[in-house]
Amino acid sequence: MIRFRRAPLPLHRHSLNTMACLAISVVVYAGAIPALAATPTSTASAAQTTGPNRAAEVQEFDTASLEALVLQFNPLLRATSQSVDAARASVTSAGALLNPRIDLSRGPWQQLGSGSASSQSWTFTQPIENPQLRRARIDSAQAGVSSAEQQRANVRNDLLAQLRMRIFEALLHQGEAEAAAESLGLLEQVQQRVRVRVSSGEAPRYELIKADSEVINARERQQTAALRADNTLLEINRLAAGQLPARWKLKSPTPSERALNQTLEQLQASASQFNPELRILQHELDRAQSRLAAVRASVMPSVDLRYSQMSDPQVRQSQWGIGVQIPLLDQRSGPIAEAVAELERARTRYEGRQAEMTQQILLAWRSLEMSRLRVEALSQGVVREAESALRVAEAAYRFGERGILDVLDAQRVLRSVRADLLQARYQMQVARITLVQLSGRYAADSNPSVK
Repeated sequence: MIRFRRAPLPLHRHSLNTMACLAISVVVYAGAIPALAATPTSTASAAQTTGPNRAAEVQEFDTASLEALVLQFNPLLRATSQSVDAARASVTSAGALLNPRIDLSRGPWQQLGSGSASSQSWTFTQPIENPQLRRARIDSAQAGVSSAEQQRANVRNDLLAQLRMRIFEALLHQGEAEAAAESLGLLEQVQQRVRVRVSSGEAPRYELIKADSEVINARERQQTAALRADNTLLEINRLAAGQLPARWKLKSPTPSERALNQTLEQLQASASQFNPELRILQHELDRAQSRLAAVRASVMPSVDLRYSQMSDPQVRQSQWGIGVQIPLLDQRSGPIAEAVAELERARTRYEGRQAEMTQQILLAWRSLEMSRLRVEALSQGVVREAESALRVAEAAYRFGERGILDVLDAQRVLRSVRADLLQARYQMQVARITLVQLSGRYAADSNPSVK
C-alpha cells in the first residue's frame, strides 16, 4: 500500500523577512523594558557618559574663579572704574592756576602840524586767586575722588554678594532637581507594582490612575527644577559678561566659605567702618562742607596784578597796578544758604542711613538664627520621621495592610519636608551673605575668605 505524505508548504521570501523582523522587534522591546523603568537621573548620567570626550568638555568653576571673572569683565564695574579716573582728573583741574592775560593795541599817532607816526601799547594782567577758595575747591574735588572710589567699592560689594546668592540659588535648584529625580524613581517603582496588581485584579484601576498622575507631576517638578538651575547659571554668566563657556559646571563651596564666625557687635562695628555706602555718604558730607567753605571764601575780594606799557614817538610810559573786586552789591548770601542746606541734607542722609543699617544688620542676624534653628529641626527630627513613615507605609503596602494612597501621601510628606530643608539652608546662606555684604567685607580690593 502506497501512502502519500504531504510535504510542508514552502515559505515565501517575504514571509521569512516578516518573521525575522517580528523576532528582532520582540528582542528589542524586551531589552528596552528595563530602560523605560530607569530614572531620569540615570538616563541623564548615561547620556553624559556615552561619549568619552563629552565629560572633558564640561569645565568646573569654583567660587574664586567666578569672582575673578566677574571682577575682570563686568561692564558696570569697569564703567565705575572709569568714573574714578575722571574724578582724579577733576582734582588736577581744581588745582590749576589762573592763566595770565595780555592785551595789545596799535594805531596811528599824529601831532598837529607834524607828520604821522604809529603808537602801541600792551598790558599784562595776572589774576591772583584767593588761597582759601582754591584750597576749598581742591578739597571738594578730592572728596569727589574718594566718593567715586567708594562707588566702585560699593558696586564690587553688591556684585560679589549677588554672585554668591546666585551660586547658592543654583545649588538650591540642583538639589531640588536631584530630590525630584529620586522621588520620580520611587514613584516609578510604585507605579510598576500598582500596574501588576491592577492587571491581576488585586487592586482597582483608580490606584493606577493615581500613580500615573503622581509620576507625571514628579517628572514635571524635576524638569522645572533643572530649568531653574540652568537659568541661574545663565544669570551668573551674565554677571561675568558672557565669559563663561557654553557648558560648565558649578563647584559647591567649601564649608569654610559657608561659615560666619563673627558676633553681632563685630558686624555692626565693621559696617560703620567699612561699608562702602556709608563711606560714600561720609565723603559726600565732606564734599558739602568743602563747597560751603568755597562759597564763603568767594565773598573775599579777588586781586588782579597789572603791568602796562605805552609808547609813541615822543613818550614811553610804563605803569604798575592792582585791581580789586569789592563785594558791595553781591554778598553771596544765596549760594551760602544753598550750601548750608546741602550740608544739612548730607548730614541727615548719613546719620539716617547709619541708623537704618544697624537695624538691617540686626534683622539679618535674626533671620540667620531662625534659619539655623529651622535647619537643625528639619535635618535632625522631621526628615528622619518622614523617612521612617515612608518605609512603614511601603512595608504595609507590600503586605496588603494599606493602600497605594498611604504610600503616595508618605512620599509627598517626605518630599515636602526635604524641600523645606533645602529652602531653610538657602535662606541661611542668604542671611549670611547679607551680613557680609552689610559689613563691607566684599568691597576690599583683596577679598578675604569668609571664615
